[in-house]
Amino acid sequence: MIEVVAELSRGPVFLAGEALECMVTVTNPLPPTATSASSEALAWASAQIHCQFHASESRVALPPPDSSQPDVQPESQTVFLPHRGERGQCILSTPPKILFCDLRLDPGESKSYSYSEVLPIEGPRLMAATSCRSLHLYNISDGRGKVGTFGIFKSVYRLGEDVVGTLNLGEGTVACLQFSVSLQTEECVQPEYQRRRGAGGAPSVSHVTHARHQESCLHTTRTSFSLPIPLSSTPGFCTAIVSLKWRLHFEFVTSREPGLVLLPPVQQPETVTWTGPEQVPVDTFSWDLPIKVLPTSPTLASYAAPGPSTSTITI
Repeated sequence: MIEVVAELSRGPVFLAGEALECMVTVTNPLPPTATSASSEALAWASAQIHCQFHASESRVALPPPDSSQPDVQPESQTVFLPHRGERGQCILSTPPKILFCDLRLDPGESKSYSYSEVLPIEGPRLMAATSCRSLHLYNISDGRGKVGTFGIFKSVYRLGEDVVGTLNLGEGTVACLQFSVSLQTEECVQPEYQRRRGAGGAPSVSHVTHARHQESCLHTTRTSFSLPIPLSSTPGFCTAIVSLKWRLHFEFVTSREPGLVLLPPVQQPETVTWTGPEQVPVDTFSWDLPIKVLPTSPTLASYAAPGPSTSTITI
């Protein structure tokens, strides 16, 4: 019997382009005084990074496995296929690295080996993309005129950051009675991998709301909101099978009446009580603003989604 312990020195969360370091300790757990104690031998051991893609089989029809891949690897590689027997699709498998050959351990003896690998660089990494700030202004209008101006200081965020925006309604010619803004993810399955088609064969799309702000804004000239991006959520990505995008989803309720009709009286000679109208004819419309959400620092992400950094297997 042999016990193998693999420990990630920095924790289980990494960014693309970072170096992963793992310490592998192989031990013969039998005590030297055991009557059945004997030496244990291993021919060889290798380590590699393996990433498996999983999806809901009720919505996604994954492509069949590659039949051209032989059951036995070529002589230049190991015979171990890490994805064999796994559900889903293998999207990343680094070349295996040999840790040791012809290892023999006496009872109670252990030996440690270091494995390191650089994760492939596929992301825009990260600090430079999310630290750039510049004011973006958007005019919001319906079919009858301008409602207001929306301002946001950046369009690229990291998990854990807050999406802060301002809304100027004082410049509008159409009175806004209420608005709401939701931080949402939009998941889209490509048509060839869909199990359920949308209306008219449209791509299957689902939305999840992570944060929401709603405000009654009659007589409001300027307001703001802050929506936190959960650390436990998934950053945006796109594959040949499914894509995940982030957006701000706005919904506005506007008055069909001229804005001055809804204003309270001013400069009255005596104190009066103003009462809003009991009924106001309204229109509603929505607007979507795409944003990008990238991964956050591994140290911060490990607090939100803690995972084991040590794994043990007994052979």
